[in-house]
Amino acid sequence: MRRLLIAGNWKMNNTPSETLEYGRDLKARGLNDLLPEMLLFPPALSIPALQKALENTPVKTGGQNIHQEPKGAFTGEISAKMLADAGCDYVLIGHSERRQYFGETDESVRSKIVRARETGLKQVVCIGETLDEREKGITSHVIIRQLKEGLLDFTGEDLKDMVLAYEPVWAIGTGRTATPEQAQEVHALIRKTLYDTFGSAFSENIRILYGGSANTSNAESLLSEQDIDGLLIGGASLKPGDFFEIITTAHKLMKKG
Repeated sequence: MRRLLIAGNWKMNNTPSETLEYGRDLKARGLNDLLPEMLLFPPALSIPALQKALENTPVKTGGQNIHQEPKGAFTGEISAKMLADAGCDYVLIGHSERRQYFGETDESVRSKIVRARETGLKQVVCIGETLDEREKGITSHVIIRQLKEGLLDFTGEDLKDMVLAYEPVWAIGTGRTATPEQAQEVHALIRKTLYDTFGSAFSENIRILYGGSANTSNAESLLSEQDIDGLLIGGASLKPGDFFEIITTAHKLMKKG
């Protein structure tokens, strides 16, 4: 069984002082004996505060983005090396908001994977279709294109530390959620595409998260699907009680085997 991963993307929320309060609240609930892997993506300025508050817990931290160049005259950007030096384990790459608002492409996703690998950062790479693409019936085409172009020229060994996150753009921050059956259908497509490209060992071991208005009400049904290996949570991760409840839901499912 692939180890479930519960990740929270805070987006542009929580100052360092608010993050300290959040982290202390979450830590007090008891995290050390829980089975899922736990991960939070706070804003860059709040990373040190979160690490301080969650010291001696298994919760890992990640950056929400990196620049595709290792360093240089890119005012306001953050390099992979900076995140790694700050103690991050992961980086989020290709989130739909980065694609929609900042012009990121499958090509830039690929270059950012290169930079993350150079510094030892594990990657959570996001893919997903818009509402218009789903209504046109081209979800499969979009997903396969994003995978093939975003992962072009990599080998399975290159991507052994990668996690994929399927996030239907039409379900992010809208309150709309793909049904477990809809999500499973796309996750199965992703796994088959990876099988065709990289082989069975890679496709069977890679974790594929679902992201898109996942919350305490639908977490169990989503995580019970065969090819859903965790959740990338937005709004619900901003409340330590809700985030903890989703983690414990995953814990119970893992205990059942």
